[in-house]
Amino acid sequence: MRVRTDRGADRDTSADTTADAGAAYDARPYLPRRGGLASLRRAAASCRGCPLFEDATQTVFGAGPAHARLVLVGEQPGDQEDRQGEPFVGPAGRLLRKALDEAGLGDEPVYFTNAVKHFKFTTSERGKRRIHKAPSLREVTACRPWLEEELRLVEPDVVVVLGGTAGKALLGNAFRVSEQRGVLRSLPDRESAEAGPSRAGLPQFLATLHPSAVLRAPDREAAYQGLLADLRAVTEALG
Repeated sequence: MRVRTDRGADRDTSADTTADAGAAYDARPYLPRRGGLASLRRAAASCRGCPLFEDATQTVFGAGPAHARLVLVGEQPGDQEDRQGEPFVGPAGRLLRKALDEAGLGDEPVYFTNAVKHFKFTTSERGKRRIHKAPSLREVTACRPWLEEELRLVEPDVVVVLGGTAGKALLGNAFRVSEQRGVLRSLPDRESAEAGPSRAGLPQFLATLHPSAVLRAPDREAAYQGLLADLRAVTEALG
């Protein structure tokens, strides 16, 4: 297989070994030169931009309409997503879709994706259960070119950031959900790490809890109502 380097030249990856692939922690050489989401999805299936591909079943790329007004960004695929190859199809995804429906977004075409495209996990003592493990900053940074290209191609009006990892992927390591959740702001461009008040002509983002955090919350109902309140702000923004 031939992939593009960040200088635009092709290089032959047929001789790459599993040990060497992923060592650079950078997905950019695997991005296609041209094409839309379908081309991007095909290229991502062969990404070796970090070591997470070694244990994951497959790349779990984004899914949804090519020009959805609303994009939801989570952390990474979970166990069920890794097995099925689709984002947000496990328990957290079902809760999220329920919340979208209750918030008045059930008929809104949505593009679902994650900051990291491979499932990172540890195994239980008996080795029968795969347990989610948060991706490192290096892994999130390595995978960010895929997310940036998805957003560039979809051109959404609003991006909902689900949890801290997704927020850091788009807004930098200083991002905190607790400080920014529930307020629509302008999504900074690639040259700016600072997000500001919502401005006309720029995509907006809104931060909220990841639905898996709702499932883990001591008071699940209160956490769920908070997620609903944040999503209703998105409903108002989309009109």
